[in-house]
Amino acid sequence: MKFNYFLIFLAFLFGCTNNSNNPELIKKATGRYLYNSDEVVKVYFEENEMYLAWRGANKIKPLKVDDATFFVKEMNEKIQFLTNPENKISYMVLVPKEENKPIEYNFRKLKDDEIVPSEYLENKEFDKALEGYLAIKKKDSLDSSIDEKYLNSLGYKALKEKNFEMSKAIFKINAALYPNSSNVYDSLGEAYLKSGDTLKAIEYYQKSLTLDSGNFRAKQQLKKLEKKT
Repeated sequence: MKFNYFLIFLAFLFGCTNNSNNPELIKKATGRYLYNSDEVVKVYFEENEMYLAWRGANKIKPLKVDDATFFVKEMNEKIQFLTNPENKISYMVLVPKEENKPIEYNFRKLKDDEIVPSEYLENKEFDKALEGYLAIKKKDSLDSSIDEKYLNSLGYKALKEKNFEMSKAIFKINAALYPNSSNVYDSLGEAYLKSGDTLKAIEYYQKSLTLDSGNFRAKQQLKKLEKKT
């Protein structure tokens, strides 16, 4: 019986040791990583346990594979934290699924003062967010993070939540990125209308019609608003 208890104790001890992360790894891995041009993965530790914050989920717990490797179910990928020998920069890397395939250093560790546009948006620093999105467009006009429909959907999400300040800011950014789009001004008109600013709503609906005289919805809204005013 005593021998069985001893085996259980050893198994428990081994399990605890196996799940514990050493201070060197914690120091190396903790930080924010650039997943794409406007998306960040935050890696942090609580009681030596690793967690990720990513895509709205603030406490993703990776499964520890070994002392250097973790499996993230939400990504369906194994990750490691390595330093690129060429530029000496730290990265979160995906472990290649095929043997002998070279590691790609894609997800760079950000400096503390590096902020992506979506983070500026979240902090309501709208001018800086716009600067960031314009910089992305200048670098790659086809980048998915500045897709007109994507940003429009973000604006409507904020509008649905009655976060009028945020929705108008996002639609204005979209208008700055796509100044010749009738749809972005139509969206701005709706945001101002729902926030109670009829005059601004009329202004943006008119702008939308200037760019697309066939915008039926904008015509209908203008008729209603002009009758009221």
